[in-house]
Amino acid sequence: MAEVSRARRMGFDPLGLMRLKLTLLAVLSSLALWTAPLSAHEVTPVIADLTVEGGAARLDMRMNAEAFVAGIDLGSVLDTASAEEAARYDALRALPPGAMADAVRGWAAGWLEGIDLRADGAPLAPRLEEVTVPEVGDVGYARASHLVLGADVPAGARVVTLGWPAGAGQLVLRQMGVENGFTGLIEAGGTSGPIAIGGGGATGALGAFAEYIPVGFDHILPKGLDHILFVLGLFFLSTRLGPLLWQISAFTVAHTITLALGALGWVSVPAGIVEPLIAASITYVAVENVLTSRLHSWRPVVVFCFGLLHGLGFASVLEEFGLPQGQFIPALLGFNVGVELGQLTVIALAFLAVGYWFGGKPWYRRAIAVPASLVIAAVGAWWFVERAFL
Repeated sequence: MAEVSRARRMGFDPLGLMRLKLTLLAVLSSLALWTAPLSAHEVTPVIADLTVEGGAARLDMRMNAEAFVAGIDLGSVLDTASAEEAARYDALRALPPGAMADAVRGWAAGWLEGIDLRADGAPLAPRLEEVTVPEVGDVGYARASHLVLGADVPAGARVVTLGWPAGAGQLVLRQMGVENGFTGLIEAGGTSGPIAIGGGGATGALGAFAEYIPVGFDHILPKGLDHILFVLGLFFLSTRLGPLLWQISAFTVAHTITLALGALGWVSVPAGIVEPLIAASITYVAVENVLTSRLHSWRPVVVFCFGLLHGLGFASVLEEFGLPQGQFIPALLGFNVGVELGQLTVIALAFLAVGYWFGGKPWYRRAIAVPASLVIAAVGAWWFVERAFL
């Protein structure tokens, strides 16, 4: 009773505050459970290399074929474990290569009708030419199969376009075998736009910059859950603008440096080292939030060092997607801008959710910032153990 009376004198409803704390903990705990199995079930884009020469088009796609054969709508789910077809997906991942290849061929007969490949506006007829499925290995991780499509291209054709089926998730399309070839991100149900068969001029500097902004943003929201938790760890240190700006500035400068160095191929650190350290960085900033409520002089330095690690993580994404050689710098800048916009969006959403309403309350740190930081620290610690030892 004494605590209730004291709480009321401080200007807040203790029962309402308890409900708020429980709701916040439930949301963050659900996030922890949701994000734990990402290594096995994360939805990734299809990476496709397009070559057009000698009157023939060849589309070499690296993809999670099991998700497609299972019929999962990859445009609406972030994690295959949450899909209705999850059981079918898991069963397919356990199939040996030959059996899975047969399943792919059966599925592709109908799916190819959704591939809208055109030359100078005239529709082409893509056909499945090759299917390569790796050995099963660890079923806790999705395997990347290769599907090769072929199509005849009329003589004298100047441009091709590729329409990507609805429900197929994202496609990273790269034109091969030409100078200054096309590279772009195509959403499910979208079309590439004109791709010059001879290369050159298909995508200018401004176009490459604009095309890679959503790639960087998408890596933060919704797919960069480890980066989201790190940014939230920075947010929950203090409600004052100064500490947040110092930390975000240090983090941005650092990850920009290693992103550029990694994309250029000058720095390369194995993911087996980078990913556990990223998880450890999440735990560190969250635990420090519990131990202190102000920005110490060493915190921006530590955040800068952790930012170098996160930049290497971003670089690994670009290594997978590929950057257009003719527009390397604009595409790299666009990706980085997308990452920054994603981070700012995370901070804005956190502020609108709790900072704006409760940041000035005397109980904000004890009731919101500390419990949230404890959950973030626990998620980071679990990820560290999972990535380093499991």
